[in-house]
Amino acid sequence: MKLLLVEDEPKLASFVKKGFENEGYELQVAYDGRMGLSLAQQQPYDLVILDVNLPYINGFELCRLIKQQAPQQPVLLLTALDSLDNKVTGFEAGTDDYLVKPFEFRELLMRTRVLSRRYMAAAAGQRMLRIADLEVDLDRKRVVRAGRRIDLTTKEYSLLEYLLLNRGKIISRVEITERVWELNFDTNTNVIDVYVSHLRRKLDKGYDIKLIHTVVGMGYVLREG
Repeated sequence: MKLLLVEDEPKLASFVKKGFENEGYELQVAYDGRMGLSLAQQQPYDLVILDVNLPYINGFELCRLIKQQAPQQPVLLLTALDSLDNKVTGFEAGTDDYLVKPFEFRELLMRTRVLSRRYMAAAAGQRMLRIADLEVDLDRKRVVRAGRRIDLTTKEYSLLEYLLLNRGKIISRVEITERVWELNFDTNTNVIDVYVSHLRRKLDKGYDIKLIHTVVGMGYVLREG
């Protein structure tokens, strides 16, 4: 399991990291809100653990931003702020759980396991493909980027699904024509380029992280950045 901890206290971060690694988990640490958001946008984690009092972006706002871009991402707030108002603020921001400092590592471990089981059970009945802040529900043919629904035509969706299934791999126009259109490739047609252009406009326009890339003379690839 892969976890992300966003905590600006080095001693506590080291303590938590050592504890999880001793249990067989992989844990990345970010020491401020901006770094935490950047890491959370790059890939999904089995759990994101956030302190509230963070530099640049506080934990409440960071939780809200993460959930806005990846609603299925489990988040736990870890903080010394234990008032009811603060807890309400945390849950309104979208956190799945709330643990007050000081705490015993065993309790954090238990809550991590409970949240992971909950999300794994929810995901079991749903086939999802993800890259960055893009999510595609294969069963419902539903496409969401940064929390916003994107409507695609049937062929646009088929093209996106094929690129996602081959993420990181350069796909030639010939292969796309044969696998997505189920036709023999016609060198005189630009239909693939037109559909890729439509898909790029819907998926990438207005987003800092571009997902669809042209590899000159070779084809297209779906990757982050």
